[in-house]
Amino acid sequence: MFKQILVPLDGSNLSEASLAPAVFLAQRLDSPVTLLHIIEQDAPSEVHKERHLTKPGEAEAYLKDAARRSFPPEVKVETHVHTAPVSDVARSIVEHATTEFQPDLIVTCTHGRSGVRDVLFGSIAQQIVAQGQTPLLLIKPGGPRFKLDKALVPLDPDSMHDDSLSTAKSLAKNFDCELHLLSVIPTFSTLAGEQAAAGNLMPVTAQAFLDMKEENAGKDLQVHIDELRKAGLKASAEVARGDPASLIVKTAEQSKADMLILSTHRKAGMGAFWARSVAPKVAQRTKTPLLLIPL
Repeated sequence: MFKQILVPLDGSNLSEASLAPAVFLAQRLDSPVTLLHIIEQDAPSEVHKERHLTKPGEAEAYLKDAARRSFPPEVKVETHVHTAPVSDVARSIVEHATTEFQPDLIVTCTHGRSGVRDVLFGSIAQQIVAQGQTPLLLIKPGGPRFKLDKALVPLDPDSMHDDSLSTAKSLAKNFDCELHLLSVIPTFSTLAGEQAAAGNLMPVTAQAFLDMKEENAGKDLQVHIDELRKAGLKASAEVARGDPASLIVKTAEQSKADMLILSTHRKAGMGAFWARSVAPKVAQRTKTPLLLIPL
């Protein structure tokens, strides 16, 4: 499971929304935590309408104070300030993660000057996910108290083997967490891009293909459920038809999931559709903590 947790902080109250989940995970998993701040080159005097940390001394004092305020004594917490100003904070975080700290989880808050979508696919998360190394837990400010009693695991219907499932299984074992698996098959009307074009040319064939995918997805989910229950885990599953992002968000709300666990794929066809469209749309719309598993 997660043996080393990295939490980047910019000094704002918004960014501190990532601290409570980090505490929760670190306590249960007995994982050390590193709090990181990057000094930004030509930094503005304010960020998120709060004073921006621009000096190494005040940044180090802030991180130590955040550690003292947020973490119980039994959790090992280290602090690190990258003192040489950098123009690309996101890139610097990625470099620290991959070459220095090598965490197996990064916890960050979905906030930024350009909104959630730009944060997710325009800076920190995009670079982390693109490098395919470190899972990323995205937290939205103002959400409920972080807990992990139930997780929603959307699975790519085009892939029988999904790395998010192995991570979900580990979380379920460590937290006695119930897993709800979801496979979303587009309807003819919700196809997009190349799939929509092909469907318009051969509507009968496209509809038959989607129906077959639904049937196969149900069989695949049953295999997963049988394996999870055999391992003594609480698990359920469903196949839905429609727009994947909308149904994932809706199902997370209706099932009262405490976390969404989503793989990010890089492959052609429907897999590319899943990667490029679903993850950013889900991140935009959901209030549920989102754990992205890069492949």
